Amino acid sequence: MDSASRVKVEHIEAALAEVGEIKAARIVTAPDGSISEIHVLALPTKAPKQLVRDIESCLMARFGIPVDHKKISIALLGRESVKEDTKLSDRNTAARPRICSINATVSGVQASASVILEIGGQEYVGSASGPASHTGRNRLVALATLDAVSQYADASVSFALEDVTIVQLGREKVAVSCIALVSGFGEQPFSGSALVRQNDADSIVRATLDAINRRMGFLTTA
Repeated sequence: MDSASRVKVEHIEAALAEVGEIKAARIVTAPDGSISEIHVLALPTKAPKQLVRDIESCLMARFGIPVDHKKISIALLGRESVKEDTKLSDRNTAARPRICSINATVSGVQASASVILEIGGQEYVGSASGPASHTGRNRLVALATLDAVSQYADASVSFALEDVTIVQLGREKVAVSCIALVSGFGEQPFSGSALVRQNDADSIVRATLDAINRRMGFLTTA
């Protein structure tokens, strides 16, 4: 049994889908939970051997899972898919949110947060409120961020905040946010991070946006 048995298959598939050329990934596991097959659908912009190395590096870096390259199967899309992917990338860039303002306040035992984002030239105001615990205040900032993005997104998708925290990595503080994107196709987990440069709230907003920025072009049918 390898360390893959301790990681959810959907988390591994989601991580592989974040690799630039990969459009879809499916993991097949053995009865003991170890990876027996990895099937990948990818753009034809990188040599299969390099993609295999990228997959091996991704699994080792993210989950500490070594995988035999013989277990990896890659199917390349046609050249027309590259043009379509370029269009989607342009749409993602145009839709990428810009932070306008962040406001977090505490009143007695209650706290509130509001985040204003500019997306596609229009401003969206997100808000959240709840108990004024330290962990709760961090969650409220992330929830307000998701609330603002939800106002831009199509009604067929929604977000769930799995967790958000500030961690110490060496000499740096880093905000880490884990988001679940829920749609008619199921649930997909994504994570994002941001170095703490100004304050915790700013970094939490940036980490939350980092988790979903690459999906922005798919969040609306407009």
